[in-house]
Order: sequence, then C-alpha cells, then structure tokens
Amino acid sequence: MKNKDTSSYYYLFPNMQTYKHLFFDLDHTLWDFDTNAKETLHELFLEFELNEKATPSFDIFFEKYIFHNKTLWERYQKGFISADELKWRRMWRTLLEFKIGNESLSKNLSARFLEILPTKKSVFPYTNEILNYLLNKSYTLHLITNGFEKTQWSKLRNSNMDHFFTHVITSESSNSMKPEKEIFEYAMTKAGAKVSESLMIGDNLEADIKGAMNVNMDAVFVNHINAISDIKPTYTITHLRALEEIL
Repeated sequence: MKNKDTSSYYYLFPNMQTYKHLFFDLDHTLWDFDTNAKETLHELFLEFELNEKATPSFDIFFEKYIFHNKTLWERYQKGFISADELKWRRMWRTLLEFKIGNESLSKNLSARFLEILPTKKSVFPYTNEILNYLLNKSYTLHLITNGFEKTQWSKLRNSNMDHFFTHVITSESSNSMKPEKEIFEYAMTKAGAKVSESLMIGDNLEADIKGAMNVNMDAVFVNHINAISDIKPTYTITHLRALEEIL
C-alpha cells in the first residue's frame, strides 16, 4: 500500500487506482456523533434533573461522559466487555464522577439515550454533497460500522442517508468488529468487491485505517480533528470535500 500525501499528490499525478466500492465508516466520519450525543445528553440532563442530582454544569457532565464512552468503546472493541455493559456502564461511570452510584438510574439514562440519539440529524459539512457526487460518478457506497445494528439504521434513516448505501455492515451482522480483518472480508464478500477495487474511508486510525490495512485495502483517513499518528494511510484529508480530488 503506497502512502499518498493528498496535500500535493493528486494535483501532480492522476489517480492510478481504479476504485469501484467505497466503504464508509458512519460515526465521527459522516454522522457527527459528538454534536448529536451532546444534544441528546443535554435533553436527558434536564429530564432526569441531573443539574440538581449531579452537577449544575452540563459541560462538565458531558466532558466526563465523552471520556468514559471512549474508554469503554475501546474495551468493547477489544472484546473485554459486552455491548450491553458498554451501553449502561458509560452512564454508570459518568454518574460515579459525581458520587452517584445508582445502577437503575444508569440503565434508565442508557435506554433513553439510545431512544433519542438516533433521531438526531447532524452530519459533518459536505456529507450529502460528497455522497451525491460519488453516486453520480457511479461508485457503489457501503458502510462498515462497529455501531449497533438497530441504532445505526435509525441514524441513517433519520438523517436521510440510508438511500446512499447499498450494504450496511455492522459488527453485529458480521459477528466481527473493526479492526479485525473478518468484518472487512465479510463486507467485500457481501458487496461482491475485490480488495483492489475497494477503498475504506473513516476517521478512526485503529479501527478504520489499520483494519483496512489488515486486508491490504487502501484507506482514506478523514482527519477532522488534525490528529497526529505514526500510522500511514493511503490518503489523509481534513474535509470531506477533498474526496473529490481523490475519486
């Protein structure tokens, strides 16, 4: 896999690779998880009167939630905890930060969170434009996501993105999880795609980029937050619009 610096590469050389199947990640790549989660949690913060029970500062509450959600997602992706544990323990750990050890409240918060979150519609700038552009250029679009099956489909429908994708491959449907090679192999088999004509597009260096590298698939790192890493993806972009220069 050759590393291409998109700041200059595509202006100097034509794209020698012919891609047909584009596999997108969803959360943090197209669907703005942090914005949608913050809006959802703010509703729950008021509904469950956490401004009185936990802290008057929602921003502090949200900061703690994001930390524990990220930590537990990493444990879930490594197989250390189950999906059900992830769903309620991120709330449990957040509440513990404010000396609230209430398992029932944690599970109620989790249930409401998963009801409301998929109804949110915020996506990253240029998401719909780039997906339309790619379809118009006859690429076949798919999703590979570690998110939960029911939740991910709800996100797609409510944000009006479901019609863009031919196949949606989740960790639940494939019985594997990014960055494991099995989920990528399953996705290519389902799509009828060869690795040489496939491209992974995602924001997570470990799950998306290293996962694609595990099956020798080219990958685009969507670096929304200007992260620094030793991992060398095929392409790196900081805005979805830059896909037009690659594809």
